Amino acid sequence: MVAMTAPSAEGGPAPSPAPMTPGPGMERPRQSMGSTGSKGLVSFLARRRQWVQVCFLLVWLDPFLLRLHSVCGPVFHCYSCPMALFACPIGVIANFSALHLFPFLAIGTLMVVGGVFGTFVCGWACPFGFLQDLIAKVPVRKFTLPAWTGYTRYAVLVGLVIVVPYLYTEMHPLFFCRLCPAGALEGAVPNMVKTALAGGAIPWPSPAKLAILGLVLAAAVFKRRPWCSLLCPLGAIFGLCNRVSLLGLRYRERLCRDCGSCEKLCPYGVLPSQDLNHSRCIRCLECTRCNAITAETAFTLPADGPKGPAALRSRDTG
Repeated sequence: MVAMTAPSAEGGPAPSPAPMTPGPGMERPRQSMGSTGSKGLVSFLARRRQWVQVCFLLVWLDPFLLRLHSVCGPVFHCYSCPMALFACPIGVIANFSALHLFPFLAIGTLMVVGGVFGTFVCGWACPFGFLQDLIAKVPVRKFTLPAWTGYTRYAVLVGLVIVVPYLYTEMHPLFFCRLCPAGALEGAVPNMVKTALAGGAIPWPSPAKLAILGLVLAAAVFKRRPWCSLLCPLGAIFGLCNRVSLLGLRYRERLCRDCGSCEKLCPYGVLPSQDLNHSRCIRCLECTRCNAITAETAFTLPADGPKGPAALRSRDTG
């Protein structure tokens, strides 16, 4: 059977239509496997992040009173809280450092969780981060700090969590748990209230611990997540995992219109178009409202591109 071609105005056969070439800002035919569906799921989750945080909060508060303190949780949540389900990984590392022991369970937990999720844990599951998010809803102008200030978290991790306990034991006033604001809020304050209601002498925590808690909560009104971005040692660990985690953010340069919307969308001062999986990023997914950015796994990328976590670090230009 021979296909018929309609004649042109000059009497000859009409020319075949030229193939359409994607113009600037147009998606090319080759896409990441399931990119449309994953983008919709990411958008759905991003709009409901606080509800996910509430669900994780209910888990960490141990509604069934299991008290699994021999197991490390992956979030910044003091085990001395009357309703804490798991042990705090930073508290375990600090106390093991004081005993000159290696915390295999805590380090193993953080390596596995960080290797899969990175700072998704900070943005979606951490109860102390959730508290700062709620305080940030106070309608005042927020300010940002230079990116280099985030390196103070590593000074806290090395100095107060590892070196001070190792050299001076947990009795030193700079031992991390003696200054921890989460410990003050979740452990010391409930203990003070409980003792006061029972008519006993109030066990006051150290003034430094209460002062740090007050400063962090006050600062959260004017800067989003000040503890997370400046001082959190757990955030420092997960931040290092952002560039190698199996779940991450991907920037498609071919879809970028250079409008700067992704930078305006980020509430934490990260520049997604320049350094998407930065250690300061908590992966709140606000930037994924830009068409050029999406959350993906290392296994849902173009077949002819880089493989594994390295693909998430690369720019998708083709």
